[in-house]
Amino acid sequence: MSACRTTDMQIVITFPDGAQRSYDSGTTAMDVAKSISEGLARNVLAAKVNGKVQDAGLPITEDSELALLTWNDDEGKQTYWHSSAHLLAEALEALFPGVKLGIGPPIDRGFYYDIDFGDHHFSSEEFAAVEAKMQELAKQNNEFERKSVSKADAIAYFEEKGDPYKLELIQDLEDGQITFYTQGGFTDLCRGPHIPHTGHIKAVKLLTTAGAYWRGSEKNKQLTRIYGIAFPKKSELDEHLEMLEEAKKRDHRKLGKELEIYTFDDDVGPGLPLWLPNGAAIIEKLEAFAKKTEREAGYERVKSPHIARESMYLKSGHLPYYKDSMFPAMEIDGDRYYLKAMNCPHHHKIFDALPRTYKDLPLRFAEYGTCYRYEQSGELFGLMRVRSLQMNDAHIYCTEAQFEAEFQAVNALYLKYFEKFGIDKYVMRFSKHDPAKLGAKYMDMPELWVKTEAMVRKVLQSMNVNFVEVEDEAAFYGPKIDIQVYSAIGREFTLATNQVDFAQAERFNLSYINAKNERERPLIIHRAPLSTHERFIGFLLEHYAGKLPVWLSPKPVVILPISDKYLDYANEVGNYLKNLDIRASVDSRAEKAGKKIRDAELAKTPYMIIVGEKEQEGRLVSVRQQGGHDLGAMSLQDFAEKLIDETKI
Repeated sequence: MSACRTTDMQIVITFPDGAQRSYDSGTTAMDVAKSISEGLARNVLAAKVNGKVQDAGLPITEDSELALLTWNDDEGKQTYWHSSAHLLAEALEALFPGVKLGIGPPIDRGFYYDIDFGDHHFSSEEFAAVEAKMQELAKQNNEFERKSVSKADAIAYFEEKGDPYKLELIQDLEDGQITFYTQGGFTDLCRGPHIPHTGHIKAVKLLTTAGAYWRGSEKNKQLTRIYGIAFPKKSELDEHLEMLEEAKKRDHRKLGKELEIYTFDDDVGPGLPLWLPNGAAIIEKLEAFAKKTEREAGYERVKSPHIARESMYLKSGHLPYYKDSMFPAMEIDGDRYYLKAMNCPHHHKIFDALPRTYKDLPLRFAEYGTCYRYEQSGELFGLMRVRSLQMNDAHIYCTEAQFEAEFQAVNALYLKYFEKFGIDKYVMRFSKHDPAKLGAKYMDMPELWVKTEAMVRKVLQSMNVNFVEVEDEAAFYGPKIDIQVYSAIGREFTLATNQVDFAQAERFNLSYINAKNERERPLIIHRAPLSTHERFIGFLLEHYAGKLPVWLSPKPVVILPISDKYLDYANEVGNYLKNLDIRASVDSRAEKAGKKIRDAELAKTPYMIIVGEKEQEGRLVSVRQQGGHDLGAMSLQDFAEKLIDETKI
């Protein structure tokens, strides 16, 4: 659309719906909001001008696309939480004079600030006083005022204040690009953006503290990181806190220990999980399900070793681009070997092991291969960030003409898995390259980047799925889709990936004979719909609150004899079920039936079979379902048929 200028001093503002209006040059986003309605203006937190989020009070001096951001927008929330972090720092300076400030950014849900308290040992017992001070300061409705300062003035300000961390940050900044933000009597080094004033912050809660090395380096001093959350309404805060309490109960680290799924051991090493029998049983079920699904979809299974020569990873390009995430090389017989961090190069070698023609394609190689990645110790987190991972990996080698159907089939496979596991909320993140980083972060093949990104976009649009495009997050060898899924309580996880690889075929000299009897490079699709066992099982434990579906449960049934007199019959029932390939156990402890039932409930066991005199004499089983549902007495055969049906993959 276009609009006519009325004077040289006017600019044209284009809104997200395509509508356009003329305003005086220098108009702010807040002025625009007020011209629409005072109610809208009261809710505006920031503005997106030509794709960049900025203060709503900054002047706009050229024709621009404008989006007014409120609490309903993710960028609005991020700005709100950024300002809340500044409010936290202001409160801490007021209550603890002399503290030194690190950084205070927004995060996915809330904010934090890193603080050097000196000799004072700050604890959660002081949260209430800090929260009260934050509320007091918020009610002053102080504006967030932005000011550009020279590097010399910035240094002088923080030297006088005696804040070494801000001074260190300033050293890395370019003169002429430094800004301060002030609210009330508090000033911070910050590039923004911020909300109009502190009065928007109505309900705050400090959540936890943690140690955090300055700038993430263990060589630096450890600061106190204070996490918090803030909302425009107390009711929203209350709802969030309830969700956090539920999240604590669902924490996969807590459930993994209680349900005897996995463990870590210092002698084995951090980030290297040991799967206990219950965890191994879940893995076997997941693998069987994936293998069945992939077999039906035309995949062939392959296996590859856990180490390889350095030359292969140099050829693939992983070493230049991925070295920091790989374990150090091992010297063997004068050669250097690396632990496998990814299956891709191995599968390319399998493709190249035999001559291929267009009649062989598409070839789909799948493997549950164990990979090893060097995650920093501070980044390790339960099963979500580990150093040993079993990946649901596959590579598809296809012609360009086959690409769209193959890429779409992978996405459809994801949706099939999501339905199986009750995942009804997801977003596909279409990650693209940054042209300015070709050769450094990305393969220097500009034409192929443009071409393959267009191909991926076409598939997503044709499937009519929920996706967003993000810049500078592609793999080094091509564009990708990362799928963000949400658990039953709304927690976000990155699980599946679907990647295009246009570079490896060239680097490995992979080819097939096309219909014209000429050599041609295949396109490669790298996909991992069930992520890794580690991350996916961690997600499932939280998603189901430990109450896994019967087919996936490591212990779908436990037999509870009400006394030792019926132990033989209980074992007979257990053996009958085991012979039908149903995992069953007998609780032979000398405990009362009530205690055994409570313990089975705590273990999230789907079915409990109670056997006593009546059951033994009638060759019956009394069945109780997890959650206290009594299904009554039935024949063992009828119950077995029910279980067989429910444990089908």
